[in-house]
Order: sequence, then C-alpha cells, then structure tokens
Amino acid sequence: MKQFNIALLHYTCPPVVGGVEEIIRQHASLFNRYNHHVKIFAGDGGLFADKFDIEINPLLSSRNPKILQIHKNLVERSRELESCVEEIFNYLVRALEHFDVLIAHNALTMPYNLPLTFVLHKLANKGNVKVVSWNHDSPYFYTSLPVDLRGERWDILKKYNPNIYYITISEERRGQFQNLYGPKKGIEVIPDGIDPTAFFNLDPNTINMIREKHLLEADLLMVQPCRLHPRKNIELSIRVIKALQDKGLHARLLLTGAYDPHEKDTTEYHHKLRKLSEQLHVERDILIVAEYFSEGGKDLSGETILMRDFYLIADLLFLPSLQEGFGIPLLEAGVFKLPIVCSDIPPFREVGKENVQYFSLEDSPAQIADKILTFITKLNSHRMFQHIVRNYMWDNIYHKMLLPFLERVI
Repeated sequence: MKQFNIALLHYTCPPVVGGVEEIIRQHASLFNRYNHHVKIFAGDGGLFADKFDIEINPLLSSRNPKILQIHKNLVERSRELESCVEEIFNYLVRALEHFDVLIAHNALTMPYNLPLTFVLHKLANKGNVKVVSWNHDSPYFYTSLPVDLRGERWDILKKYNPNIYYITISEERRGQFQNLYGPKKGIEVIPDGIDPTAFFNLDPNTINMIREKHLLEADLLMVQPCRLHPRKNIELSIRVIKALQDKGLHARLLLTGAYDPHEKDTTEYHHKLRKLSEQLHVERDILIVAEYFSEGGKDLSGETILMRDFYLIADLLFLPSLQEGFGIPLLEAGVFKLPIVCSDIPPFREVGKENVQYFSLEDSPAQIADKILTFITKLNSHRMFQHIVRNYMWDNIYHKMLLPFLERVI
C-alpha cells in the first residue's frame, strides 16, 4: 500500500476545544496509524502530539489582528488583502512542497480568514498540490446571515472550483452545498467517525489485539471470563458459536482464562477444546486471550489482561457453566450494562434475577443460538453499536471511503 504525504489545515487545532479540532486530531491519528506522513497546519493551538508534525502559523488563524482588520475594511483596504494573500500563498507553497494533498477543513466555506480562502483557490489553480475542501458548515445555510457577508468579496465562500475536491459530512450537508454551488457540482460524503478504542481508553495491548484479530468486525462478540476447566462448559460455547455461524452470523468467542500446564486434567481439557474448534472449523473465532501473542511477539497474559476492556468491546457475556458457587462475572458485566446470556443454574438465578437471558443446559446449541438471536434483536443498543462499528468507526471509514478517495485524487 502506498503511503501519502498528507497536510491537514484548519484555523485551530487541539488543545483548542471544538468539533472540527477534534476531527483534525482524529484524522491525523488515523493517517498516522496507516503509515502516511501527516502534518497539521493551524493558526492557533499547540504541539499536542508527538506521532505527527504540527506547525502553528498565526497567518492561518481566525483571530489574527491583521486578518480581523482586513475583514473590517475590505473595500478601503484591498491592497492589504492582496498583500496578505500573497504572504500566505508564498508560505504555503514552501511549506507544502513535498505534500501530495492538502485537506482544508472549513477554510473554504467559513468567513474566519478571507485571505486564506483566496489562497486555497490560488493553490488549487496552481496545481502543485491537490486541494481538498472538507466542508463541515457554511454561514449561508442560516437565515441570520451577518450583514458584512453580503459584500462581493465574500462570494468566494459560495464559489465552486473545479480544481478543488469537495467532501462533506452528511447527505443533508451535500444537498445544502449543492444548493449553494449548483445542483450538478460534485461533492462526496465521508461522515465523521469515532475510534472506540480511544473513546474507551483501552489498554494498548488490548488495542493491538482488537486490530490484529479484527474483533470489532464480528457480528456478535461473546466474552466468557473463566479458567479452562470442564465445569465451565466451554465446549458448549464453541458449539453455540458454530450454531450462530450456521445461522449466518459472524460470531466469535473471547475466552479470558488460562489453563495450568502442570495439571493433567486442564491440559487435556485444553487440547479437547482445540480439537473441537478445529473439527467445527471455528478455530479462528475461538480466541483464548491468555495465549495471544501480538504480531510483534508481545504476550498478552497475566496482569496485562484487562477484563474491563473486554466487557467494553463485547456484545454480550456468555456463561454456560455446569455449576458455580456464585457468579462474579454477572456483577462485572452488569456494572458495564453488558447483556448477559447464561445457563439456568441456581447461583446465576440468585444474582441475575429476571435481568438476564437464561437457557437450559438441556437445550441444544441451535436452540441456545436461537435464544441469543431473539434476545439481541430486542436490544436497540446492540443494533446501534453494530451500526456504528460498520459505518462510523474510523478504521472502516478509512478502508471504505478515505483511502479510495485519496488514491483517486492523488
């Protein structure tokens, strides 16, 4: 995969707080994660990260006194506008010499630095770097348009430039910008997204496992926190995974426990589980966390296992135990509001009451799979989570939309 040199531009960047500033940070982190060279150019903000370059130049700011004075006296001081345009243009030509693409967020649509808007059109027309206008908003969408934006100089904010590539964040916004630019103007939709691993503040080891094993791509991720012991009935979990897959669901199982290699019984049980997984052709979807080694060779075991992380990313807790003294995982999952499906045994009944989905140990794997499917289809939160992961997780947006767009443009 080719790596690109990507420049991101906005009036401000973190630690300045704002919605677009957060998108800038997320875009930079995303491009960096896929080994692109990325640099942020902003007028205000700080060096908030060390994984990618950040350059602050007050000429790009929306609060620069020089820029504000130009806005105030556009008619009388056109020379100052032209001089400032030339200064910013010369700066960006030098700064962007080795970049493939410049992605400007809102700077072509919002009235916060008019010289910069003119410069971006000039850069696009010059053709040394591809210019992308990432359109979040426009003052012309609202009835309370400031009087000073009705002057001829501000019409540049409504101008469509065929040398610029346009992206906006929703179908609603696309319609609004097409009304502004013209109905046949090309504008692509790439939505804002979310990185669940960052939002949950997951442990780096967990993040590695999620990405290397593609855990969030499962239709149903079940977690079973237990040691590998026959009374935990893990073979039933494996058969239920198979039954769910037979019903068309990409189901996977996270087993967070380990086995003691010094105990003959548990060692034999471990081999039995492995053999069963292979016989049912689900071995890639039965993940024993304590045996996981990252692609870099790092062992995710012992105290590095953060059960909290797995409760956060899983779709449900699955406990098919034959017998238990209590049922602590029910308490843990309940605190995280994680749906629970478990065997109908007295300790689980005592803890879970009517708040969980039970199944009989006499039920077949197919019957249990049906109960799980019926249970989760009633959970709007599960459907919403899957919808977000498929359509709004940054990694998926990158592969489905962002990377193809960059390859086409560059």
